[in-house]
Order: sequence, then C-alpha cells, then structure tokens
Amino acid sequence: MTDNRKMTFPALFAESIRCFGDRNAIALVGERPKTYNEINQEVLSLIAHLEHLNIQRGDKIAILSANMPNWVVAYYAITFMGAVAVPLLPEFLSAEIQNTLDHSGAKAIFISENLLPKMKEVRNNVLKIRIKIEDFSLIETENIPPSYNRHNIPVGEHIVEEDDMAAIIYTSGTMGTPKGVMLSHRNICFTAIKSGVIQPIDEHDRFLSILPLSHTYENTIGLILPMLSGACVYFLGKPPTPSSLLPALLEVRPTLMLTVPLIIEKIYRGKVLPSIQGKWITRQLYKHSFFRKRLNVLAGKKLMQTFGGKIKFFGIGGAKLDPVVEKFLIEARFPYAIGYGLTETAPLLAGANPKYTRMQSTGPAMEGVQLLIHNPNPVTGEGEIWAKGPNIMMGYYKEPAMSRSMFSEDGWLKTGDLGAFDKDRFLYIKGRLKNLILGANGENIYPEEIETVINNFKYVVESLVVQQKGKLVAMVHFNREEIEHRFEHLADEVTNYVERKIEELLQELQEYVNSRVNKVSRIQLIVLQPDPFTKTATQKIKRFLYT
Repeated sequence: MTDNRKMTFPALFAESIRCFGDRNAIALVGERPKTYNEINQEVLSLIAHLEHLNIQRGDKIAILSANMPNWVVAYYAITFMGAVAVPLLPEFLSAEIQNTLDHSGAKAIFISENLLPKMKEVRNNVLKIRIKIEDFSLIETENIPPSYNRHNIPVGEHIVEEDDMAAIIYTSGTMGTPKGVMLSHRNICFTAIKSGVIQPIDEHDRFLSILPLSHTYENTIGLILPMLSGACVYFLGKPPTPSSLLPALLEVRPTLMLTVPLIIEKIYRGKVLPSIQGKWITRQLYKHSFFRKRLNVLAGKKLMQTFGGKIKFFGIGGAKLDPVVEKFLIEARFPYAIGYGLTETAPLLAGANPKYTRMQSTGPAMEGVQLLIHNPNPVTGEGEIWAKGPNIMMGYYKEPAMSRSMFSEDGWLKTGDLGAFDKDRFLYIKGRLKNLILGANGENIYPEEIETVINNFKYVVESLVVQQKGKLVAMVHFNREEIEHRFEHLADEVTNYVERKIEELLQELQEYVNSRVNKVSRIQLIVLQPDPFTKTATQKIKRFLYT
C-alpha cells in the first residue's frame, strides 16, 4: 500500500476488500470472525439505514459502547458517508456524556444496551436519534421510522475527502477541561499507514484488543492499521481481568497487542516478582546481575506462553513505562515496543519496533513526521517537544483561540511534553511541562521520575508527587489487601496491626525514596491516599484533581 493513494477510510477499506475480502476481519473472542466482505455489506446496509434517518454529511454521531464488531460497523458507516464520529468512553458518567453531547451537537447516538441507564439522566434537544448498537434498532422513537434491514444498500453517493473531519475525540487528559480534538481522514489514515512502516502487519496477524476503541491510540493503531493490512482484530468483550484475559490469550494467540504501562507493570509486580521472590534461593540469586538476567529469561519464556506464545509486538503507550519493568522486559527478551504521541496527533509521533527499542526511549520520529526540541537546555538538551506532520489535528472543536495557542507562528504543534534526543535522534520523554516543579534555586524537578521510584517500593500501587507550600509532597496508595493478607494470621488484631504497619511503611518509604533521588527531589512529606486515583482512558492519573 503506497502513500500516494487517497487517505480516506472508504478509499483504503475498498482496497482491503479487493485484497482480503474473504479473510477474517473482526470478531468477539469465542465467536466466529466476520470477513472483510461481510463487514463491508454491514457497513453499506447501515449507511442506508442512516440515510433513511436523514443523517447528512457533517452530522455528528456519537458512539457509547464497549468494543464489539458493531462498534466498528457503526464507526465506518458514519465516516464513510461523510458524517463525523464522536466516540465516548464507556466509563463516562452521565454528566460527562451530557456535556459531550451538548458540546458536539450530536444528532444521533449508537449505544449499547448495558449503558442505556446512563442516558436516563441525559437531556439534549439536538440528539434526535438513539440506536441500539447490538442490532441497530431504534430506541424511544415517537414515530415509526424505517427499521434496519441488513440487505439494503445506500441510494446516495457519498464523497469523502482527505481533509474532511472524521472524528471528534473528547479527552480530559490529565490536566482538566475536556477538549474535542478534531481529526481528519488524512490525520488518521496517515498515522495508520506510517505505523505499519514501524511494524509491518500482514493478513496472517491477529490483534487482541483490550483498550477502548473510543481512544485514538487503540482506534488508529489497533483497528485502522490492521484493517489496512488484512489482519484480524479480536475484541475481548469484557474488562481485561485475569479471568477473562488469560483464556482469551490462549484462544486467540495474538501476534500483536496494544497496552498501557499500568497493565504490564501490574503483571510484573503481581505475577513475575512473586514467582521469583517466593523462594529464598531465587530471591538471593536475583540480587546478582548474572543470575538475575538468567532468571528473567526464564520468566520471559513463561510470560510469552501466558500471552499465547505468538506475540511479536507488544506495544506500550499512553504514559511512561517504569524503568525497572522495562529492564525486566529487555532481559526477558520479551518483544515490547514503546511509542509516543497525543490524541492531537492521531496519535503517534515516535516509535520503534521490538528489534530497535532502547531503554526509556520512545524511538525516533515516525516517517513523515518532524520533531524538534524547542529552546533546549544547553546542558541537558531538554526542552518542549514540538511536532509537524500530516497527522497533526485540525484543531479543537468550537475552540479557535485554544487551537491557536497550541501552535507556534510557523505551524509547529506544542506538545506540552518535555524531552530530549540522543545522538541517533531517539526521543526520551522527561515529563509534562505543566507538571514540572521548580526547586528553590530554579532546578527542574520531574515528579514522574520520583513517582517511578515510589512505585517500586513494596505494597505501593500508585503515587502522585505535588508541590504544596514550597514542599514536595507524595500522595501514596498502598495495596491494603496485600498487606492484610500478609498479616492475616493475626486474626482479630489484623486491622489494628495493618494501620500501624502502614504508618511504618510511610516512614520507611520516605527514607527509601530520598536515598535514591537527587537532593532537590527529596520528599518532605508522604500522605496516604486511601482510594485509587482517578485516571484517564490510558490509565494516567488525572493530576488536576489532586493539585
């Protein structure tokens, strides 16, 4: 597939039909996959249904559903006819759904049956049509419109251009106010094609999708990319808990997966480390580099079998990966890869496949994308990452001033991330510019780096470092269940003992961290965070809620 073809969803999917029509395209785990030809027929019949419902070019159509084959059919039908998809995260609260529908002006919504209760509180005068995504039947209609017929075909001619808006992606990110990122067909198609240059995909590949399709990371790289290449995408159909994920991995035996750091970090701390530290002898051997590397190779083989034995690309994106976990993956010879990007860049900006990963680097700029470090520090080379390329967003919906503020006068997108290049132009992310804390003497303090140290302390699940009244404060969430299990032999006294143990752990943690960070990054106060932090779709903590 060459770069000179028309970069629109219908044009590229038409080529997939010609090349891979009878091959498997998408499926729920445990069900028969649908072929590319079958998906094409369902998309056409749904376009005909939307025509009957008077959906026009440019209309905004929301999707509120977990991943399933009909999510894909709805997304393609919307965008193939020149309308604009507005994917919503299934985790959105009713108020967030209300705000997104109001702001986008969505005329219709595809919604799964189990999420209908969230719509009871939504009041919207623009939203005229509600469609159940499981069978495309209409919900709560006063008149009786034409029903969905899977044998119908469109009557209109729908011309879609590369610069037409394909989707509005709403994300609050980690910093607060939700923004509607406008992505064109060119933005998304370009990213999908160039992602395939980093990691070639073919019709023999199998993806297991566990992240929400409403997030552009999974949407572009976990759906559009495999659909260009004749691969088959399997949807888990339920949250990726061990009881649902492990059997699916063995059934699908995926060759590629996309995850976020939190998932692999949990596997490392919850499965890999306990298996090594469970015995005194392996615990002692693991302290020595020679034996640790060999134990990690054995653990890597077991991890590969856990994932079905066929993984060749285990993509990690959305946040920075813990260096301790990354070191394990390298020594375990597990085929991981890290990418970097933003919703605003559809999403990839930099990446490398498993053959070329480097410790703590996101890889070089993606082909066709320019990256620069703006105003770099003369000593460290660190500065804000700026980007240019065909994947840069059209802007924020209904926010022209905010859109302009994201770009330099000569058209560079200001990512808001701090980074630096090595001599080979591999990119290293330091943290968010807005998270940067200035020390008393003007030194740069990166809270994300301190949090990485904290998160490697026993019993810690997650943490957040903030500055309060000039002091560095760490908010820490412990795995209370693990602590209680450790001391359950105390029976009736366990609760009181756990409370005392947590107080001891907080003091011990402060000494642990401050012995491992530089002087300006030392923590002056640690406070207990009793509940898990609220997170984004890619499992990053919503920092604005706590600062």
